[in-house]
Amino acid sequence: MGLVACNTGTTTNDPTLNSETWQWQLPAFFPTPAVPADNPMSVAKVELGRHLFYDQRLSGNGTQACGTCHLQEKAFTDGLETAIGSTGQAHPRNAQHLSNVVYNATMTWANPALTSLERQMEVPLFGDSPIEMGINDTNKAEVLQRFQQDTQYQQLFQQAYPQDTQPVSFANIIRAIASFQRALISGNSRYDQFLTQQAVLSDSEMRGKNLFFGEKAECFHCHGSFNFNDQVRHAGTRVVELPFHNTGLFNIGGTGDFPFPNRGVFELSGRAQDMGKFRAPSLRNVAVTAPYMHDGSIPNLEAVLDFYAAGGRHITEGIYAGDGRKNPYKSDLVTRIALTEQDKADIVAFLKTLTDDEFLHNPKFANPFITKP
Repeated sequence: MGLVACNTGTTTNDPTLNSETWQWQLPAFFPTPAVPADNPMSVAKVELGRHLFYDQRLSGNGTQACGTCHLQEKAFTDGLETAIGSTGQAHPRNAQHLSNVVYNATMTWANPALTSLERQMEVPLFGDSPIEMGINDTNKAEVLQRFQQDTQYQQLFQQAYPQDTQPVSFANIIRAIASFQRALISGNSRYDQFLTQQAVLSDSEMRGKNLFFGEKAECFHCHGSFNFNDQVRHAGTRVVELPFHNTGLFNIGGTGDFPFPNRGVFELSGRAQDMGKFRAPSLRNVAVTAPYMHDGSIPNLEAVLDFYAAGGRHITEGIYAGDGRKNPYKSDLVTRIALTEQDKADIVAFLKTLTDDEFLHNPKFANPFITKP
């Protein structure tokens, strides 16, 4: 299910129209998204953000776009274990998908402080550890000039920010990309159609659904919301909960440690109890976002089910050897589960019903620089 506005997608220089005519088109069970007052949605801003999201010129060396690591057909992830930046530097973490990112209460794997898309966008643009887009003090002016001198962008920026005398700025670039990301609504999977009685699930998928939402498999404890995660924020939210979880992926040397610099919330807090704590991601479109976990170390859904059924991962050799099932900081929600092979297959079958093909191929979210036949 995509998003539309009151008009037909054309832009205008009327600031009131640009900021107030955007309308969400949502499934009945989706709440209205929260949008910051200083960055209201508009058709023009989303369209500008779409162009910027896919433009390689928005990197220091002009070789990489946001869309390089966030491919639409993979629900805006990249299929790699960990992302690769514009200079070739490997990111320590798996690129997260952007399905319904507007509903995320925090924006990265393990930073409770990054709670807005605008703030998060500063990290890939300007961060240097690791380098992603690679914009820094030595090339900022050059990068901005690429857009200031482009006739099409001059028009797009003016339409999106008609009140600004000099609309081409990094602040407006960030606002526009955040607006495009907020538009990435996914709510038309087969499971969504099942909920509205437009589709029927197979026997295996139904068994998987019952296991997923039942006390035997207990998946719903961390993935039970409409967005299949447990950090959700929307326009009606009064209390925002920010749980992070240690799932027993590592227990190096039996000390509870995770590999540096990938130790979860601990990297920021320094508190032992935060070791290995990461955000539970949304499972929407999960079948197309492999590999899994914060480090991309589990290759497929079948292996994910084996991992959770075992109550953690036991690494028997190498520098990361240790029994994650016995990690002292592991969440109480992660325990050994008696799942048969059929149970696992049924849960995987259910998870595949969360794929939203319309979202993966919606032209409103596609790369505007590629002309498809």
